[in-house]
Amino acid sequence: MEKLTFQALQNYLAQKYKEGRTSSGLFMKLVEEIGEVAEVLNQQEGRKSITSDASLEKELVDVIHYAVAIASINQIDLTKAIIDKDKQAAIKYNQSPNLEEFLVTQNELKRQ
Repeated sequence: MEKLTFQALQNYLAQKYKEGRTSSGLFMKLVEEIGEVAEVLNQQEGRKSITSDASLEKELVDVIHYAVAIASINQIDLTKAIIDKDKQAAIKYNQSPNLEEFLVTQNELKRQ
């Protein structure tokens, strides 16, 4: 199986949704999928009876799909945005390492 990156997923979804989809339309799908995640969690935790064959895995993939699609059609580089946001949170909450430092360490370990 090929390794998937945010950039590859964003390029794919930008191509897939280059025409005909708006941010608000994709957002409505995202909200729908978040509701389906809630439904699965409610079933797993016994608050609702199991009424479908939906799985948490599949519903989370749908949430990621639509969130990344919104970023893609708005030309947001999620890799950069996630790293930048994590740096801000690490400073705000005095956490170490931040994501970028973690990735550097992981890459160094792979080279050893």
